[in-house]
Amino acid sequence: MDAHATTPPLGLVIFDCDGVLVDSEPLSLACLTAGLNRIGVAIDFATVRARFTGTSMTSIMGHIARDYGVTAPPDFVEAVKAETLALFDAELRAMRGVAEAVAALGLPRCVASSSDPVRLRHSLTLTGLLPLFGASVFSSAQVQRGKPFPDLFLFAADRMGIPPEACLVIEDSVPGVTAARSAGMRVAGFTGGGHWGHDPAGADLVRAGAARIFSDFSDLGAVIAEA
Repeated sequence: MDAHATTPPLGLVIFDCDGVLVDSEPLSLACLTAGLNRIGVAIDFATVRARFTGTSMTSIMGHIARDYGVTAPPDFVEAVKAETLALFDAELRAMRGVAEAVAALGLPRCVASSSDPVRLRHSLTLTGLLPLFGASVFSSAQVQRGKPFPDLFLFAADRMGIPPEACLVIEDSVPGVTAARSAGMRVAGFTGGGHWGHDPAGADLVRAGAARIFSDFSDLGAVIAEA
């Protein structure tokens, strides 16, 4: 029997935000690294990128307390968030070609991001992408467990009324790809963000389960067709 015979047609494209729709990761990771250094965590940008890309601040601070023995002061997270938003106001850009590619989709779409709701909507508003998604924007703050657990993607699919097996996720991080695969969804890895200069082939994403890697949104149509 043809293995594809039981695969339902694609019904929804779920986009991560940071590092997929907007080129925010170099900015946010730089702010996080500087903030962690200030409170005595000896960590560099490359390590922050490798360990924390695609994860929520709640998860990050849990890792810092457990692995580095540093408990952040009460105002730390809010201070880093404020610094990140200020940097976004000055420098954040949408990924090249993403607005045109999303607008041309002939499928329902939504956003499912580890960012908190304020940062998420701020990023999409700043870059002019919010109207492309309307109310179909979901944050890890809406579920009990963030990526790499599947909760957020399953929540987004349920809200959109599409079964998981009919969803394609576009992700740039190992936790995100892992979450999508755990949710029973198809997943493509995107390596066009500024934080992927070390590995444009996305070897880590492939190992995590991404079926296809692309780095330019002009290829989104082909990615959709293959999915």
